Amino acid sequence: MNKQVLLTGDRPTGQLHLGHYVGSLLNRVAMQNSGDYDSFIMIADQQALTDNAKNPKKIQDSVYEVMLDYLSVGIDPTQSTIFIQSQIPALPELMLYYLNLVTVSRMERNPTVKSEIKQKDFGRSVPGGFFVYPISQAADITAFKANVVPVGDDQLPMIEQTREIVHSFNQTYNKEVLVTPEAILPKKGLGRIPGIDGNAKMSKSLGNAIYLADSKDIVQKKVMSMYTDPNHIRVEDPGQIEGNMVFAYLDIFAPNNPVVADMKEHYQRGGLGDVKVKRFLMEVLEETLAPIRERRAVFASDPAQIYRMLEEGSEKARLVAQNTLDEVRDAMGLNYFG
Repeated sequence: MNKQVLLTGDRPTGQLHLGHYVGSLLNRVAMQNSGDYDSFIMIADQQALTDNAKNPKKIQDSVYEVMLDYLSVGIDPTQSTIFIQSQIPALPELMLYYLNLVTVSRMERNPTVKSEIKQKDFGRSVPGGFFVYPISQAADITAFKANVVPVGDDQLPMIEQTREIVHSFNQTYNKEVLVTPEAILPKKGLGRIPGIDGNAKMSKSLGNAIYLADSKDIVQKKVMSMYTDPNHIRVEDPGQIEGNMVFAYLDIFAPNNPVVADMKEHYQRGGLGDVKVKRFLMEVLEETLAPIRERRAVFASDPAQIYRMLEEGSEKARLVAQNTLDEVRDAMGLNYFG
């Protein structure tokens, strides 16, 4: 049976955090190791530049950091093709062709783009590259003929727009060149991990993230500052589990643990302090983060090796994407000279 083609990736705007780990990285490693997928993992530096064009050094540095995070969690460049978006010349050319198949009004209706424009407070000064990045994503997906794309539910409009482009292209040029992708959503409860401050989303911009590369001391400080129950002032006071980030994290990183069940019952009736629960969470998180941190340090000791891996993966991806571009040009009648 032929392997399914899997495309995933991240925007390199800093190190990856526990939200990335739970929401996507664990799933990528499992799918890679299953042997059922031909996996392409993209570091989307061009997409990151759409709102960081005046700070390219940030993106350059982040490419290296993201690659270290990938390797440290178990993504294997001998099993997955890890590549840098800007090193694949076929991608922007494919985007140019697809832009002719999408109206401005359709792009303006994309709910994810509308939400992000509002979040970043662009107003009418939204960069053109940011506005059209869903079409860039369509080029990324179709260049590798990916039929499986793991995404969060906030990215479903991007997959839908890609599907529309695939249908429009194949119908317009009367040739089945592009492959229609299917979205795979995270398991229930793992799509988005909340921030340590109680915000619904963990992110660098909000300053509420625990990073995979954080030292044990830094993780401890962050855990000790986590949002709990503001009304749980004294140890003997009954406490609330709902909205308490310490228990939210324990549910994610220590599911079905009887110790956690006992702690919840004890906390709710009173007599259990926040510090004791936080110390237990720290032990739980260290079981996950310590081996990741150790592997990261090993890979970080040889930066040249990191860039060799990226160069080799990018060359492999370049050839695959170029082959798709050649087929697209053929379908459009643009290969004038053979």
